[in-house]
This record gives sequence, structure tokens and C-alpha cells, in this order.
Amino acid sequence: MREQKTVSIIGFGRFGQTLYRLIKDDFEEIIVYRRSGIRKREFSLGSHVKVARDVKEVFKSRFEGGFHTLFYCTPISTFGQVIKEHMKYFDDRHVIMDVLSVKKWPEEVLSKHLKDGRVQAILNHPMFGPDSSKDGFRGLPWVMDRFRSKDQAYRFWKSYFESKGLRVVELTAKEHDRLAAFSQGVAHFVGRLLAEFGMEPTVIDTVGARKLREVMEQTVNDSWQLFLDLQRFNPYTKQMRIKLGEAYDKLFHQLLPEQVKPGEVVFGIQGGRGSFNEEALMDYIRRHGVGSWGVKYLYTTERVLKALWEGEVDYGLFAIQNANGGVVEESITAMAKYKFRIKERFGIQIRHFLMKRPEVEASKIKAVMAHPQVFKQCRKNLSLKYPRLKQIAGRGELIDTAKAAEALAGGKIDADTAILGPKVLSDLYDLGIIEGNLQDSDDNVTDFLMVERLFR
Repeated sequence: MREQKTVSIIGFGRFGQTLYRLIKDDFEEIIVYRRSGIRKREFSLGSHVKVARDVKEVFKSRFEGGFHTLFYCTPISTFGQVIKEHMKYFDDRHVIMDVLSVKKWPEEVLSKHLKDGRVQAILNHPMFGPDSSKDGFRGLPWVMDRFRSKDQAYRFWKSYFESKGLRVVELTAKEHDRLAAFSQGVAHFVGRLLAEFGMEPTVIDTVGARKLREVMEQTVNDSWQLFLDLQRFNPYTKQMRIKLGEAYDKLFHQLLPEQVKPGEVVFGIQGGRGSFNEEALMDYIRRHGVGSWGVKYLYTTERVLKALWEGEVDYGLFAIQNANGGVVEESITAMAKYKFRIKERFGIQIRHFLMKRPEVEASKIKAVMAHPQVFKQCRKNLSLKYPRLKQIAGRGELIDTAKAAEALAGGKIDADTAILGPKVLSDLYDLGIIEGNLQDSDDNVTDFLMVERLFR
């Protein structure tokens, strides 16, 4: 092995500067390069340090007789492009040392571009950063994979790192990424999660709380790009995130009560009093012989699933599809946001009645309010019999026809508005029926889902 005299650091960001601190006193020539440029006085660089103004200068060493090690401290996402651009300068004097936080990716990149075997390469991952090494390097781990290096080069660098007090861990690229995903990957993910959560110091912080905040602060000191690259270029981090999410879901639900009210089953339904959802609930209760029970009228599928997820109800009920009107868009949208288990799917016949306040003449009615799904089920009949009526889908809780009927009776919406929904609403809210059975088909079945939490 020819004598090691020159070391280059390509990429002089936070870790490039940390690496320089490690090696600055041990080599006769150190070349540093950053695409955006480096001002020597800015970093207190020694007299033996050469600042390369362009890529070509990186490969011009004054010691032509020794071998030249190139440390690549570039972002993970740009490593492939950088190697592609530099490969025309590589020769048998060069030893490439990447220091990326993932290893399968540089292994693939270097295997693709170093096919002739002339250039040596060692895969490395210093398992520390600028913050964790500020008090020195002794005892910190440095992962190595000999990859495409000869014995002499590999032994030299392994011995060198050990002489600096580093703890060298020899792993294959695959072994490294698998372990890193469930150690470094978890730490970075949790740190960013705590930052997103907005963890703040308090006057009663425990040691554990302070350590969590330290993880958060250390993590966010690294760039967002590094976090993205750690998660995207390690093939095992997706598995880690899935497992972490499953563990969170399980633990979250284990903290919820087995039953909201002991001795009583609490149902949350999409509709209000007199709604088809309530009718569907009664059908379910009769068929299953449910004893003591209670109901929360939540009016929207979003609120039903949110209440179920948060442990405010034991079961949730909402409509998902009508034989003529198709899917219930509101429910499809809400279902995409929450996790739950389907307990039963069942259908009931639906009949729609046009109703008004008793003191308002039918000829004075200007608009009709109902759930958007109702208008789909009555499209033809409304167009044929009531083409002049403006069709209004309520917002918020008023998307539920039963809630809209309550609002009409209570004077909270215009009196010249009619309601299109279940006949029972006329009795509940003293509304006059203008016409019944306005659904376009006699076979007008709506399917409902009874759902429960994932973990019970």
C-alpha cells in the first residue's frame, strides 16, 4: 500500500466540518471542497489545507506518489449525481469513502459507476454528528463495510479510526440499514414527531422529559433534507414507521375505556332524531337484542368516526351507499381519515317525504333542503314535480336532514324552505307533508355500516 498523504473532504457542511476536526492534525495535505465555495478564514483551516475552487482541483494532489482518500460528505439524495460527475477523475490512486447515513444506496451507486475495479471504495457511517461529537470522539461508533477495498486500505482506515478512540463496528450494507432503521431512524422520526407536536420545557420536567427534548433538539439541528433522505433511502425505514404506527394505535386504544358507560352500550350515529340513521339503529338493536343502550346524535360521519377513535362512543353508525344514489361521498371522505373495524353492513328501505312548516302555503315554498344523497335518490321526481325549488344541501350539522327539520321548526332557517326526508320528522317537528314517496325507485335501499374501534 502506498503511503497515505492526501485526504479530500467533498461537501463541507456540518458533518464535513466535523470530519475535518477528526482528521485535521494527521495528514500532510487536506483538500476541502464545497460547491457553494469556502472562505478559508471562516473555518480556521490549517496551512496544510487546500481549498479547492472547483472539482478538478480536488483531484490535484501535490503528493503524486501516495494514495488519495476522498471522503464524500454530500447529501444522500445528491450522492448518485455527484459520483456520476466525478467518475471521470477517478484512478487507481483513489479510495472513495462515503459517510452517508444509509448504506445500500451508496453500495448501489458505487457498484454502478465503479465497474472496472480500479478504484477502491469503503462504505462508512459515522454514527454521530456535530452535536454528539462536540465533546470529543472517543467511544463513538463508526460503521465500516470493506466493500471494494483492498486489505491494506481497509486495515489502514480501520486502525486509524480506532487510534482516534472510535469504536469501529463492521457491518454489511444490508445489516447496517436494517439496524439503523430501528435505531437512528426511530430516533430521528420521534425527534421530528416531538417537534411537530411542539414539546416545550416546563418547570416540572423529569429527567425523561429532558432527554426527550434533547433528542428533539438534536434532531431538528440536522437539515430537513437529511431527515427525508434517512427515511426514503433506507429500505427498512418504511417497515419501522408502519410498526411504530401500529404500536401507537394499539397503545392509544388500550388507554381508552372498555365501555364508555358501564352497563350501557353507547352508539354514535350520523343523523339526528328522526333520521334514517336512527331508523337503521333501531333495526340493528332489535335484530341483535341489545339491552341497555344510549345514542349520541352526531349528524356527520366525520364526527361519528372521530368520536369512535377518541373513545367517546362504543360503536358508530353511518350510511355508505344507496341503491339509486350511489356512494355517500361524506362517508367515503371521512372513512379515509380514521381506522376502525366493520362490525356489520346492512340495509333498510328509504322513503322520502317533502315537508313544510304548517303555516306556510305550499305555493310559497322556494327551496328544499336535504342531504346531498337525498337529492340523488329523488332527482327525477324533483325535476318533474318541483323544478322551481332551489335544492340546498346544508353545511355542518345541517347536512343531516333531521337536523335541518329541527332548524326549520325552530325558525333557524327560512320559513319558505321545505325539508325532504323521513316521514317521522313531520310528527317530531309538527311539519306538514306536501307529498310522500318522492324517491325515484320503490326499491330504494340504503346500506349502513356499524363500526367499532380496532382494539377492543
